[in-house]
Amino acid sequence: MKNLPFLLLSITLGCFAQQKTTGNLVALDDAFYDYVDKDAQIEVLAEEFIWSEGPVWVKEGGFLLFSDAPQNTIFKWQEGKGITAFLKPSGYTGVLPYGREPGSNGLIINNDDELVACEHGDRRISRMPLSNGGKVTVADTWQGKRFNSPNDIVQASNGTYYFTDPPYGLPEQQNSASREIDAFGVFKIAPNGNVDMVISNLTRPNGIALSPDETILYVNQSDSNTPYIMAYNILQEGSLDEGRIFFDATSLIESGFVGSLDGLKVAQDGTIFSTGPSGILIITPKGKLLGRIETGQRTANCTWGDDGSVLYMTAHNYLMRIQTKTTGAGF
Repeated sequence: MKNLPFLLLSITLGCFAQQKTTGNLVALDDAFYDYVDKDAQIEVLAEEFIWSEGPVWVKEGGFLLFSDAPQNTIFKWQEGKGITAFLKPSGYTGVLPYGREPGSNGLIINNDDELVACEHGDRRISRMPLSNGGKVTVADTWQGKRFNSPNDIVQASNGTYYFTDPPYGLPEQQNSASREIDAFGVFKIAPNGNVDMVISNLTRPNGIALSPDETILYVNQSDSNTPYIMAYNILQEGSLDEGRIFFDATSLIESGFVGSLDGLKVAQDGTIFSTGPSGILIITPKGKLLGRIETGQRTANCTWGDDGSVLYMTAHNYLMRIQTKTTGAGF
């Protein structure tokens, strides 16, 4: 976008100002403080983005990458160095404008230490070596039909990818004439490259994560009418059972909290850290809400960083973090 250099300048300068904090911690159960100290602060690391998303920590180098889909850019944040543009374009390589969110969304580092991106505009999953660049398409079609706009992704230890494909990145979203797949599905990419739709009955699948033992796949539904975290048992060959409602956020929405279920990550003991109404929800493996990390913003996603105990959060115009008392699964 034409205003990127000016926006980036203001972001970078802001990173070297005195660190500011925001938000609140709300405990609904004393066990909440097993995961976040009572005096923990939500730090604002950078701001003035359009819609920050999809953060991932890069262990080799010790820095964070995250998407700003409207700017078609992946940004890099590093302690003491602030924000720089890491990759642009990040998700759309066309010559004409493409909707409101053309860029990348969810990011992960795969088992081969490559950057894997869910690309809205190019409607694909890509991978790219961090050392020397050069994107490779992992998948862009199912049964010969182009994906809608891949949103979030996770990879199992055996190499299998699971990703969500809602309409949010399409120019007219669900009404786009360019839609080729009727369902907003969840897809599996096998290590041999075969693509299967493993969930077809969700209206707005969004964030996705695996349990620490990789026996359960969690999928967030960002639909205010059915705001559920779904849990699916992973069967042989990576297929899924019919699933169950793991957590229902309806009461939070009805209470007036702003935001929806979006991205989520899992701690080493199986506890869920999910974005949702008010910020980050901390939920036990049995589905009990322990409390909320209230960011004061619509919060898109989160990830574990540093030594695995720091939770980084992308929240609307902001990049934030909070020190926890746990460690991310597989970190």
